[in-house]
Amino acid sequence: MAEPTDDLFRANEPDGEFKKPFVPKSPTEAIQPVTPPPPPPVAERRRRPLVNVLSGFLSLIMVVALIAGGALYMGRTEFYAPGPLAADKIVVVKGSSGDVADQLAKEGVIDHPSLFLAGLHLMRKASQLKAGEYVFRQHASLGDVMDTLVEGKSVLHSVTIPEGLTSQQIVDRLNENDILTGEISGLPKEGTLLPDTYKIARGMTRQQLIDRMQQDQARVLREVWSRRSNEVALKSPNDLLTLASIVEKETGRADERTRVAAVFLNRLSRNMKLQSDPTIVYGLVQGKGTLGRGILRSEIEQPTPYNTYVIQGLPPGPIANPGRAALEAVANPSRTKELYFVADGTGGHVFAETLDQHNRNVGRWRQLEADRKEAAVDAAPAAAKDGPTAPDGALTTAPAAAGAAAPGKPGAKPSTKPGAAPTAPGLPPSASALVPAGPRGNLDAVAGTPKDPLANKTFDLNSPKQVPTLRP
Repeated sequence: MAEPTDDLFRANEPDGEFKKPFVPKSPTEAIQPVTPPPPPPVAERRRRPLVNVLSGFLSLIMVVALIAGGALYMGRTEFYAPGPLAADKIVVVKGSSGDVADQLAKEGVIDHPSLFLAGLHLMRKASQLKAGEYVFRQHASLGDVMDTLVEGKSVLHSVTIPEGLTSQQIVDRLNENDILTGEISGLPKEGTLLPDTYKIARGMTRQQLIDRMQQDQARVLREVWSRRSNEVALKSPNDLLTLASIVEKETGRADERTRVAAVFLNRLSRNMKLQSDPTIVYGLVQGKGTLGRGILRSEIEQPTPYNTYVIQGLPPGPIANPGRAALEAVANPSRTKELYFVADGTGGHVFAETLDQHNRNVGRWRQLEADRKEAAVDAAPAAAKDGPTAPDGALTTAPAAAGAAAPGKPGAKPSTKPGAAPTAPGLPPSASALVPAGPRGNLDAVAGTPKDPLANKTFDLNSPKQVPTLRP
């Protein structure tokens, strides 16, 4: 058998070296297989315990997130679902968020107080709840209730302050209002409060409302003063305020304010005394109430700083709190030469430029009163025993100092005061001659009673007042 060549075994050499070919020594040896070398050892895989922990934690988070997401979705759906209220309801709420939740549940506004509190805290609005009086709408959701309390849209109540009240009368009204709280620090200066209808929330302090009224009056006075007519010979805003308070007390009719203002301004320009009855009353009671009766003849001549029958020009300050309309009337009065006005028997006044015209107007008024007296006697004989009944309107005393004399006597003359009516027919000169002077001109002279000097605290100053029967 031929010997293998070197080429037959060269490829079996791993290192490429040439070795002598293997030649079996015997047939048995020739058929024994060659044992291959063992494979290289496989490297052991490294273990990763941190990765396994993180993987498990993330899986847990995903499960929790899914559960929380589902709970939040269900909670949000319930939070904005229609509530249990069958109709709108007003509730006064106060206290902490927990107290509010319990109170709303008790009132039937909400039926899940715990969910309501959870929503407040999740949305970080628990500290934003505002106490107050609120209207909760029918079927309001928890979200609607929360928004109402956070926005503070509480119920607003109307407080109406009529024109012409004194500061003391306004304070008395506010003290009787149970919607307001707290005390007023001091009596506001006369004329500094703007009469108006104010919208207030329950719990507002009385002093806060007073401050608001003073701010509004100061603002309105500045506006009116800046727009006053050049023909108005008043020196300061306080003079305008003072005269406006007199006009406010003399008439409540919008169509008369500018004419009444013109009468007083014309008298000031001629150095004539204003002779306004409301100034007599204010000088006597200092705005603390009313006389509870008519003005006495002796009181017309009684000196006070406010009695315009005695002093010359304007009183030292306002006698009431006038409204914007009265301020505007004084700032822009009618262009007229009128110096007098007297009641016309219908709730208004008739004006005159001269004393002769005024006397004729007074005569017509006297005749009207005589006709009314006769009609009253025929209609109610029993009532006539108590004396003549005056018409609607306030009462005043005909001032003897102004030239008045008892009617029925020769040479009797009516008063020359701008708003005076004549002395009551049939009364002796020494009697307190009470006669009407308009729907409101001397309201303080008759409003109320001796026991209740503030009886007019609820009186509508824009309407005439029924005057009691006069007694001889």
